[in-house]
Amino acid sequence: MAGAKHHDYHLVNPSVWPLIGSFAALTMFFGLVMFMHDDYFGGVGKWVLGLGLAGVIATFFQWWADVINEAHAGDHTPVVQLHLRYGMILFIASEVMFFVGWFWAWFDFSLFPVPIEYADGAVTSLFGQEGADAIAMWPPKGIEVIDPFSLPLLNTLILLCSGTTITWAHHALIHGDREGLKKGLWATIILGVVFSAIQAYEYAHAPWGFGGSNYSSAFFMATGFHGFHVLVGTIFLIVCLVRAYKGHFTPQQHFGFEAAAWYWHFVDVVWLFLFIIVYVWGGWGAPVAAH
Repeated sequence: MAGAKHHDYHLVNPSVWPLIGSFAALTMFFGLVMFMHDDYFGGVGKWVLGLGLAGVIATFFQWWADVINEAHAGDHTPVVQLHLRYGMILFIASEVMFFVGWFWAWFDFSLFPVPIEYADGAVTSLFGQEGADAIAMWPPKGIEVIDPFSLPLLNTLILLCSGTTITWAHHALIHGDREGLKKGLWATIILGVVFSAIQAYEYAHAPWGFGGSNYSSAFFMATGFHGFHVLVGTIFLIVCLVRAYKGHFTPQQHFGFEAAAWYWHFVDVVWLFLFIIVYVWGGWGAPVAAH
């Protein structure tokens, strides 16, 4: 029969959402630039940015809805599911390299704090210490660090617990326990929200601002991007919870949940490295800021 499928692969149907998503992302980019130059564009930037952001969110929603519908239609054969797993693995690998860049910057600043000389002859260290006797040290002289064994340790325990609850949900799903799946997802989402709230409190009471030195900038970039990934992972899990209540997942077919679980475990592991390298090792020997 003409048009009959004689293979296990899925050739996706034509979709308008990649095109809409591209234009929405371009609009969001120009809106962000205009928003940053508000004095020149007269306040139009926030509307352009909002329009682009709305288009990107709509693209996310509709495009993933199409993927879910394809799964329910039987298009996600075992071969297709395997390739979806390969794609998620490669995505997480790219995220690993993204964080490698921030860890690289942190190690470069901390292991090689070499003073530099400006064109006018004034010698300063990378940390803004003026004078010919500038001391290359890490953390920079005068920096008071966050106590790693207070809120950071609490957040570490929270994320470790969330790793166990998402594993509980996964095992419940595999064994057909839908109530266990829902409870595990609820617990993981709540722990993720609590982690984000504690990190927001920590940022609000940090003893230094973002641009004070390369210590503070590297700290906020590394931990801030991790915090962003926690928010994305929490949204990912909320979507999985909604789908769990709708009965989308089965013990045989649940790649959407599996991808969310992998992503959450990746977030957990990155935080362990951040806690050890940035909070504990990176602030060793420096005075601790008073709360």
